[in-house]
Amino acid sequence: MTTPSLSTAPWPATTRYGLAPAPGGLGLVQDLLNTISAGAPRQPDLLDELGSATEWAHDVAARWSTATGRPAPDVTLDPAGLRALRIFREELRYGIDARLHTTQESGPPERAAAPHATGATLRLDGNGSVHLDPAGTGADLLVSLVLAELFAAQLTDVGRRIKTCRNPRCQVAFYDRSRNNSGVWHSVRICGLPANLRAHRARRRQAD
Repeated sequence: MTTPSLSTAPWPATTRYGLAPAPGGLGLVQDLLNTISAGAPRQPDLLDELGSATEWAHDVAARWSTATGRPAPDVTLDPAGLRALRIFREELRYGIDARLHTTQESGPPERAAAPHATGATLRLDGNGSVHLDPAGTGADLLVSLVLAELFAAQLTDVGRRIKTCRNPRCQVAFYDRSRNNSGVWHSVRICGLPANLRAHRARRRQAD
């Protein structure tokens, strides 16, 4: 497990779990996923209350601006927006879990909600480059930012490196930096070794 520094890991939710962040604006996607209650000792769910959610949203807007070099968006949450953001977080987690953990035997994990859609605009700059600009206000703007970053990451084939820990009691989101993108644990020491040890003991009991 890598302990982040302030210069490389400024994302508030991800930092709680001692993880290095995803590069650039993709850190926003990882940080939203890591607002969940996880870890030992258990960290609070940052989207549980409007106060903590608002503080987190303002913080990550500024962090996203630093990571991308773009102006910080003004994200103001209200109770309805917070509910929508929690639903979107579960949709995002469902999509990642379905991609990672679906097997022919088990099928995809149980779905939390219908897919989320939001607005964005395409913009041509003076150099002939096309940019995808998030749109909306409040929670819709934050969702648009997350989806725009995921879309850009898919184009460069790094979006698949955002994963959730295979440990069902953990599910912390991490950025897989392994060469062949084979990581399954947010921390081999915390989640991987205990799981492998339990599996080894189970095989021994079965053999005996």
